[in-house]
Amino acid sequence: MIRPALATAFLAIALCGCAVTPTSPERAAAGSAAPLTPAQAVVMAAEAAPEGVEGVFELEVRGSGRDAFRSFLNSEADCRDQRCLTIALAPAAAAGLRERLGGDPVELLRGRRILVSGTARRVRIDFTANGRPTGKYSFQTHVQVDDATQVVVR
Repeated sequence: MIRPALATAFLAIALCGCAVTPTSPERAAAGSAAPLTPAQAVVMAAEAAPEGVEGVFELEVRGSGRDAFRSFLNSEADCRDQRCLTIALAPAAAAGLRERLGGDPVELLRGRRILVSGTARRVRIDFTANGRPTGKYSFQTHVQVDDATQVVVR
């Protein structure tokens, strides 16, 4: 038989985990729960790897860019900074934000505070030289955004 104190401790731990993560940026903006900072997201994603950490993340967009497939919003000017939380916008999400904002989100969101719902995951970035992998790599923390409704501009 489990002692009552031990059973109570297990129940308290289980219930604490349920109350930490807000479900949408709108709920976090309304003050129902505090969003996670980029620093919290980076640490928690590293601890949870290879899984991620679900939540609402708040950041000031200090850097941005794009590659052939996605647009990126970064919490740091240098996306290689280990403290950086990167918001990776799928083409459909970037298009939805472009329509909502009246312009390119990569340009218009620099310097703005945003709330983003999703899962922060540690992502391996392989280094290449002359188009070939070098065997060296680093990690970044990304939140994949597939729908513009995942992003709220403060």
